[in-house]
Amino acid sequence: MRTFLECIPCFFEQALRAGRLATRDETKIKKILDEVGLMLKDISLDSTPPEIGRLIYQKVHEISGNNDPYKEIKIQNTETALKLYPTLKDKLRQSGDSLMTAIRIAIAGNIIDFGARENFDIESELNDIMTKEFAICDYDSFRTLLSQTGRILYIGDNAGETVFDRILIEQMAKPTTYIVRESPVINDATREDAVRAGIDKVAEIISSGTNAPGAILETCNQDFLRLLSQSGLTISKGQGNYEALSGESYPIFFMLMAKCPRIAEDIGIHLNDIILKGINI
Repeated sequence: MRTFLECIPCFFEQALRAGRLATRDETKIKKILDEVGLMLKDISLDSTPPEIGRLIYQKVHEISGNNDPYKEIKIQNTETALKLYPTLKDKLRQSGDSLMTAIRIAIAGNIIDFGARENFDIESELNDIMTKEFAICDYDSFRTLLSQTGRILYIGDNAGETVFDRILIEQMAKPTTYIVRESPVINDATREDAVRAGIDKVAEIISSGTNAPGAILETCNQDFLRLLSQSGLTISKGQGNYEALSGESYPIFFMLMAKCPRIAEDIGIHLNDIILKGINI
C-alpha cells in the first residue's frame, strides 16, 4: 500500500509521541521533528508507510539515544492482556464456534497500537469486537486451509496483542511459527515481548529480520522469506503488515481493525471495521 498525503501529519504525530517517550529534552525532540521534516520532503509517495516509519523511528533512536521508548508501555500492555487471558479462555469454552471466537479475540488485540492511536480501552473495545459484524470475512476459506495445512506462519504485530494471538494459536492446534520484529519499533513485538506473553509455549518464535513497523520484504531475512514462500497458511496481523504485504503475491489472511481512514479506503471498508481477508488464496 502506498503512502498518502494524509499520512504526512500522522508521521509527525508519531515522531512527536515517540520523541516524548524517548527523552525529556525538548531540544532533542525539536531536532527529531526537524530531521523528520527534512527527510519527508525527499520521500516518494510510492513508498509504503512502514518504509517511512522505519526511517522515522531510526531517527528517534539516533537523536534521543533511546532504542526502545515504548518498553514500559509494552510491558504494561502485556500484563493487562495476561490478566484477561483466563476470562478469554472461558469465552472460548462457552462459544458455539470456538475458532471464530478465537479469531475475534485475536483481532480485538489489534486495538493495542500506539502507531495509530494513543488512547484505547482494551476491555471495552474487546467486548465491542466480540459482537461486531465483519466487514470482510473469508472464514470458510480460512477454515479449509487450516484443515489442510501442516504448519502455520503467523506474522505478529504489537506487544500485548501477542497474548490474544496466543489464544488463537492454541485454538488452531497446529505447529506454528510466530514472526516478530528484529529490534524495537513503536510497540511492535520483539522476541522478548512474545516470550513475556507466553508465545514460546505454543509456537516457534522467529525474527523477520526487519526493524520496520511492518514486514517490508526488502528488509527481511532469508529465513522469513523462505517460510513465507513455502507457507500453506499465513496470518498477518495489523495495519503495518497489511501496508507492507497487501501488494504481494503470497497467499495471506489479514486480521485487523481499520484504525486509519486511508487503510480502510484501500481495503474498501469503513473506519473501525474488522476484517478476516484472504488474498491470493
